[in-house]
Amino acid sequence: MPAPDGFEYMHRKNGTVIITHHGRVAGTLRGGRAAEFLAEVEDSDPQEVMARWTGNYKRGNERMARNHPRHRDRG
Repeated sequence: MPAPDGFEYMHRKNGTVIITHHGRVAGTLRGGRAAEFLAEVEDSDPQEVMARWTGNYKRGNERMARNHPRHRDRG
């Protein structure tokens, strides 16, 4: 699975964190969640952290879903 890319974040003076994906707002964090995000993004790969916090990442079940009986008749 390829690593996520295209994420950026902006930390504003009021403590709000805005996460964007390819220039579009993907999430806004405030208060404790923003502080938790900032601590985590410093210690890990920022792209993966932002993908996880915004819910914009592959979960690994796409291949299994393709084989589900409901989808077998589709081309």
